[in-house]
Amino acid sequence: MTIALLALFAAAFAIGTSEFVIAGILPAVSSDLGISIPTAGFLVSFYALGVAVGGPVLATFTGRFPRKLLLLIYVAIFLVGYVLCALAPSYPVLLVLRVLIALIHGAYFGTAMVTATSIVAENKRGTAVALILSGLTVANIIGVPLGTAIGNAFGWRMTFWAVAALGAVSFALIALLVPADRAHDAHQGNILAGIKALAREPVLTSLAVIILQTIGQFALFTYIAPLLTGVSGIGLDAVPWLLLLFGIGSTLGVLLGGRLADWKLMPSLVGILALQIVIYLMMALFAGHPVVMGALVLVWGATAFAFGSPVQTRILNNTRDAPMLAANLIPSAFNIAIAGGAWLGGTLIDAGASYAILPWVGVAGAVLATATALASALRERRPAA
Repeated sequence: MTIALLALFAAAFAIGTSEFVIAGILPAVSSDLGISIPTAGFLVSFYALGVAVGGPVLATFTGRFPRKLLLLIYVAIFLVGYVLCALAPSYPVLLVLRVLIALIHGAYFGTAMVTATSIVAENKRGTAVALILSGLTVANIIGVPLGTAIGNAFGWRMTFWAVAALGAVSFALIALLVPADRAHDAHQGNILAGIKALAREPVLTSLAVIILQTIGQFALFTYIAPLLTGVSGIGLDAVPWLLLLFGIGSTLGVLLGGRLADWKLMPSLVGILALQIVIYLMMALFAGHPVVMGALVLVWGATAFAFGSPVQTRILNNTRDAPMLAANLIPSAFNIAIAGGAWLGGTLIDAGASYAILPWVGVAGAVLATATALASALRERRPAA
């Protein structure tokens, strides 16, 4: 495995930490800037909107540029942006800066995925995708707790200084370790070519799988704490440890999914999605059993994230001639689905449903995603037969 992937992983870790750590320091930001916590929460929701919009828009104009140059530009914007966040004099300034940084979030991951799969052997493309994705899951295990601890001990601005330092290290690693590439031809940078590649059946169905599975996952994950405490009877002090288990499981799942994608891509994708149906069913049936639910959270983390490497590798494999638009739409699809899942779960709870209904939403999402992937896999096999 090429060492250049470590540089791409480092930047993914930095960006993932910056996205998620805001939840841990939200009360401190609220108190210091004199705003309510719900108002401060726009730092999260507007960021997700920026991620969804920024990648496809930037892909439209940057497809022909050298990818290493784009990576350096994106990480430089990230670095300078978080220096300015640490110095932000007011909430509106901080909000605008977060949105501007979010615009390069999806663009970085789209470009990093294309770069990673282009510098490894054909049979290692899934593993390369998994390593970049693991930057996000490791950020949740290490970066977010450390960033929150720094914010609690030294103030929320110091958290942003620490994030900026991660950006500086990532910039240096990309400059030193990622191989230089030339400007890409007009076909690869042409928006029409990107749209044609995007319209291919394996690409469209893979994006549909991402959205269906992720809506079901985040309808549950957004409200996992009240489910565990109110339905499963697990103590509040145990919830962070269970979320840590979820994070460990998600990292293991991402890496395993990469290996499986290199082995048998579509059978692995369908199998992982089908296994999620079983996990969600068990969570629905055993929601009131704390020991069983504690064990299921670990397995759920692994299966919920294992599908990401095969499904994204499939998209990249089917858009090699014009990859940038599709690659940049992947983070958009995830973030739109995350927002949709949180909204769906909240709507059900507001309507009077019990938190115990949320695993059933996961079942529905996993069933639809599995059916979509299976139907697409069968269509792929039909011409060969």
